[in-house]
Amino acid sequence: MSSKDKNLSQYKMDAIEPAENLKVGIVVSEWNEAITATLLEGALDTLKKHNVKEENIHTVTVPGSYELPMGAKILLTKHNLDTVICLGCVIKGETDHDKYINAAVASGIMNLGLMSGKPVIFGVLTPNDQQQAEDRAGGKYGNKGVEAATTALRMAQMKDVVQKEGKASIGFS
Repeated sequence: MSSKDKNLSQYKMDAIEPAENLKVGIVVSEWNEAITATLLEGALDTLKKHNVKEENIHTVTVPGSYELPMGAKILLTKHNLDTVICLGCVIKGETDHDKYINAAVASGIMNLGLMSGKPVIFGVLTPNDQQQAEDRAGGKYGNKGVEAATTALRMAQMKDVVQKEGKASIGFS
């Protein structure tokens, strides 16, 4: 089903365990601030719904989406976090600038997650215009901040469950 047909931020709350012991970082881009502030609000509301303690949420801002991976790395270095959520919005302009930024950010976030062994979540909107951004930041298609927070919680909890079961490695055996 395509995003035009449903609110993508709906999820089964009981699929996520209470997260009172998780430590979560959030890095938010200041660029397109009206959109990213709404993404942040959705992420924070979701974390609180799942009992993440306010003192266990560490939030920083960076100038733009390009700086999200570095902001996440700084948070991971400074705090003993279980996961980091990166929130941004890169709206298509007259040039291909957005493609270069989006590819670099996605690659940086993925590489940081793999290198750190901690889930680093891509919560970056890549819309063609302002309306598409608004539709995905609290509009008719939900709030990508909610989706990023639920992904962060599920991935951090999955990692914890796998480690407790003694199956901490992935790949071929």
